[in-house]
Amino acid sequence: IADSSKYNWEGDAPLHRAFSKTVIYELHVGGFTRSPTSRLPDQMRGTYAGLIEKIPYLKRLGITAIELMPVFAFDPYDAPLGKQNYWGYAPVSFFAPHPHYSANKDPLGVLDEFRDMVKALHRAGLEVILDVVFNHTAEGSDQGPTFSLRGLENETYYILEKNRRYYSNYTGTGNTLNANHPIVRRMILDSLRYWVAEMHVDGFRFDLASILSRNEHGVPLADPPTLLDIENDPVLAGTKLIAEAWDAAGLYQVGQFVGERWQEWNGKFRDDIRRWVKGDPGMIDILPDRLLASPDIYEHEDREVAQSVNFVACHDGFTLYDVVSYNEKHNEANGENNRDGHNDNQSWNHGIEGPTTDPAINELRQRQVKNFLAYTLLSMGTPMLYMGDEVMRSQWGNNNAYSQDNELSWFNWDLPDWHPGMLRLTSELIRLRMNYFTGREDENRTLAQVLREARIEWHGVHLYAPDWGRNSHSLAMTVFSDRAERQTHIMMNAYWEDLDFELPILPNRLRWRRVLDTNLPSPQDISRLRDAVIIDSQTYRVKARSVVMLIAGT
Repeated sequence: IADSSKYNWEGDAPLHRAFSKTVIYELHVGGFTRSPTSRLPDQMRGTYAGLIEKIPYLKRLGITAIELMPVFAFDPYDAPLGKQNYWGYAPVSFFAPHPHYSANKDPLGVLDEFRDMVKALHRAGLEVILDVVFNHTAEGSDQGPTFSLRGLENETYYILEKNRRYYSNYTGTGNTLNANHPIVRRMILDSLRYWVAEMHVDGFRFDLASILSRNEHGVPLADPPTLLDIENDPVLAGTKLIAEAWDAAGLYQVGQFVGERWQEWNGKFRDDIRRWVKGDPGMIDILPDRLLASPDIYEHEDREVAQSVNFVACHDGFTLYDVVSYNEKHNEANGENNRDGHNDNQSWNHGIEGPTTDPAINELRQRQVKNFLAYTLLSMGTPMLYMGDEVMRSQWGNNNAYSQDNELSWFNWDLPDWHPGMLRLTSELIRLRMNYFTGREDENRTLAQVLREARIEWHGVHLYAPDWGRNSHSLAMTVFSDRAERQTHIMMNAYWEDLDFELPILPNRLRWRRVLDTNLPSPQDISRLRDAVIIDSQTYRVKARSVVMLIAGT
């Protein structure tokens, strides 16, 4: 009998990187390399081994952690007739890597291939976060299949209705795990410990995490035992814990999630930044909060600013390119007559629905994607990018591609060659965030650290006179660090016309250097400080719908 404990980790261990120095990249193990454009051998495409081959790309991009969509063994047939479950939110085992993601079909080989992937990612300095599903299983409703838990002890493992035949459905998937029952709680803890101790993962993102606060009657608990156990478990000490702090039944706990160690997906950042960038009125008062880690949501908890996980796009919804290319969802391929998926996408097609050959619209769309990337990567909090957004990946308007295991969802490896400027901009934005100061060792702090410690002054097009009116679409901020010569000035124009912004006067010998202007073509759109263009005038014309960042330098 093969012994899985014999695996040679070669000294590997979780990396324990601080959230303040983390940039997350959400990806799908299968979809990342399944396309023929990955140029991998057929047996390696869509596998843990295939992901290893693409580590140089992840390093080039500059992210520090990958968040893997579900890799627990799941039911690929949990999908409409004729479709396959692609996303993986249909677990059948909490202790086994999904075998279809392995090039090695031997059961022990699957474990070793997953471990090889984790070890290779750690050697490259990349953390591994698992998207885990402890809110439901693939057994579904009373009409679903029986795999294990239903047959073992139905009333223990699931929250049931008064008529015990039926399942409470707080997840939108047919059943709800009874997460705070002592037996289920033990199973969840044992699973998490297994993935940390035996598989060396660095953390977890909990799908529909608010479910884990409900008791056997579905009532939210003030002190849910499962969440407190996860937070205080010694084996899980130092791991990253990220909550999707809501569920499908309307329980919304963003900013109020139980516990001290949890970071949270900030859905309000996504929605408000989308609305600001497309020019909705009434967003000017909200923008500063979103740029500064949403203190209106989190400040009362006295947490680190990294608690807010900021994203504009993720697996659930439009890709970033589709946010600027479609007004409506186009989920016809799912076979549900376009009824599935979100209807409130806060998107804008900029004049034409879907692909176009109009150069003006394409240029504007690209600029808006640049803006989204800038807001995500230059804001306080923990930034998260979705697979392919850095190279304009589209799902052709599908905002619920859970059953699309095909080219619609897969990463197209021709895109980095087609959009090298976007890839460069994203990589340089990450570098700017991670190494805001360059030079002496004591200046090696991230932008998030600088912003938290800095004094900030707000402006409009005129200095010290921000326009907080409902119809304002422009804002500027000057960031004063602990050293007078380290000033940053960011100008944001979400208006449809160019605007001239006044620039603050700098101390002697210092001059403004332009490190970012999303209106400019690549490679002029972003520069390192030593190569940045000097701005000698007292004003700067910020083009319509663009973001500019200046840093004081000699």
